[in-house]
Order: sequence, then C-alpha cells, then structure tokens
Amino acid sequence: DVFGGELVARAERYRRFPYADWVLSQAALLATLWLYVRRGAAFARESSAGPIGTGMLLGMLGLGIVWLVQLPFGLAAHWWDRRYELSEQGYLAWVFDDWAVLAAEFFSISVALLVVMAFARRFGDHWWLPGAAVFALIATLFTFAAPYLYVTDPLEDASLLASAAEYERELGVSGIPIHVEVVSDATDRANAYAFGMGPSRRVVFWDTMLRDPFDPGEQRVVLAHELAHHSQEHLPKGMAWFTLVALPGAWVLMRVTRRRGGLGQPEAVPLVLLTVVVLQLLLAPVGNAISRRMEAEADWKALEVTRDPESLERLMTGFAETSLGDPSPPAWVEVFLGTHPPLGDRVAMARAWAERNR
Repeated sequence: DVFGGELVARAERYRRFPYADWVLSQAALLATLWLYVRRGAAFARESSAGPIGTGMLLGMLGLGIVWLVQLPFGLAAHWWDRRYELSEQGYLAWVFDDWAVLAAEFFSISVALLVVMAFARRFGDHWWLPGAAVFALIATLFTFAAPYLYVTDPLEDASLLASAAEYERELGVSGIPIHVEVVSDATDRANAYAFGMGPSRRVVFWDTMLRDPFDPGEQRVVLAHELAHHSQEHLPKGMAWFTLVALPGAWVLMRVTRRRGGLGQPEAVPLVLLTVVVLQLLLAPVGNAISRRMEAEADWKALEVTRDPESLERLMTGFAETSLGDPSPPAWVEVFLGTHPPLGDRVAMARAWAERNR
C-alpha cells in the first residue's frame, strides 16, 4: 500500500544476492583466518624483526589477507549493483575508492596492535585493562578525524541552510557545518550522514539527495534527522558503548591468547585477528540494536522539528526507489545487518506521530 507491490518485489529480488554474498564472505573470512592461525606461527619463527616487530608484520599480513579475502565478494556485490543500475562506477575505480579511509583504518589497527603488544610484554596478563583504554582512545580519535578523510564541499542551498539554522535552535545545537559529497558520477543512491565530534562535527549530504526524486520537504527531514544525531550526542554515546564493550573484549583477547604464550608473543597475533572477527559477529546484534534505537530517536526528533510526517513517509519511498531497500527485511538480516529501522517501521513511526499530533 505504501511502496507499491512491484517495487517491493524488485527490492526483495535484489536483496537476496547481497544477503547471500555477506554470509559467504563471513564464512570465507573465518575459514581463512582459522588457517592463518594454524600456519601463521611459521612466519614468526622465520622472522628476525624481534617479538613486537614480528607481531606487527604478522598483523599487517593478516589485515592484507582480510582485505584480499573480502575483495571478490565486494566485487560480486558491485557487479550486482551495476546489473540493477544502482552503480555506474567501474570495477577498478571501485577497488581504489576510499583508500584514505582504508589506510586510516589499517594504520589505527596497526598502532593498537603495537601498543597492546608492548603492554602485554610489560604487564603480562594485566595488559587488558590499559589495552581497553587504548582501543577506546584510538576509536575515538578515528571518529574525530573521519570527516577530514572525505572530500566534501560546503552546502550552497540557501533554503536548506536557513532550515538548518532554525532546526539547530530547536534542537539546542549550533555551528554545525553542512557539506555535500559528490557521488552522482558513480551512483544514483541517496544518503546523508552525521559524523565527527566536537570541532569536527558536520552533516554531509550526498549530492544525489539534493535532486529528484527527493523534494525540499524530504531534504529538510533528512537535515533535521542528521542534526538530531548531533543534538542527542549519538556519536559520543556510540564511543561510550564501544568503551564498555572494549573492556570485556580485551579480557577475552587476553584469555584466548594465553594458548600462544600471551599477546606479547608474535605467534598470538593471527589468533587475535580471528578472535576480533568472531567477537564482531557475536556483538553485531547488540551494536545494531543500539544503532537502530539512535536512528529511531533521530527520526522522532526530525518529526518534532519539521512536523512533516508526510515528507518522512515519501522519503522512505524514495530510499526504496533509489537504493532498492527492502521495506521489511528478514529477521536475521535486521539482527546482523540492520543499523537502521526497516523502511516500513519508519513509515509506521511517521503515521504514529501524525496520529498523536492530529
């Protein structure tokens, strides 16, 4: 009734392949890292770089293996997007896209490994306490620096900028830059996001969000939604949740790596990578539930300041049209992959708000 039977059927057909692709990619990743755990110790014995240097080499090799294992599945997903005309980007351009972000992630993980190995050699099994603090600090620094890793331009739409000033007053925030990222040369998908903390806070629109089929009302809803993320301090709260998880996560790493002599030994590094991937999969339902709660709160705040539930409902239909989003995905998909409430739930929220405020 909302999205149209033909669009829903097309979205469901499109989504089947990415779901299967994700499951296969995770299985391949776990199998590859398990083999690396079994064979990686041989590299450590052949190295003359010292314990920490060898551990760093094993860590960088493992990260490279992870990237290579994921690459064919990413290429398959990109091929599927091109088949459904969701992307016009070439395969080579896709491979080398966002290298700055990838390099920053690689560097952050390598530094974290270097520091915690040094802690493990100095404090033994007690390294996990300061190690968890290091994990949280590096994640916070990455969140702060992320806006500087993307090429964006200031928004020039006077009407949207005026709305931004109005919404900032209502939401109790100020001075948040609104930027635009050009993606229309590669895709018709639409998106916007809030990121950064403190002086690096900003809201970014994809340029595809600022054209048809999205009208000014829908664009204002998106703007209010992203500003609400900042007004509700969702990114700092996300870092707080990460810190809470980092403590038991570091303890688990300490316990698991005992079988390889502790994290101070380079032979333990492949086991660390496998354990981190397993923990990410196990904790994904919790992280996604928190994310969906924050996204729902941002939707509600956007309704409160725009008072335009019809635009929010049209916006969800526009997302379904431009990105082939499934309005009601399978339950397991929502648990393991759902960072946002399903499109159908967001429409239901708009209607519930309208009914409450009628």
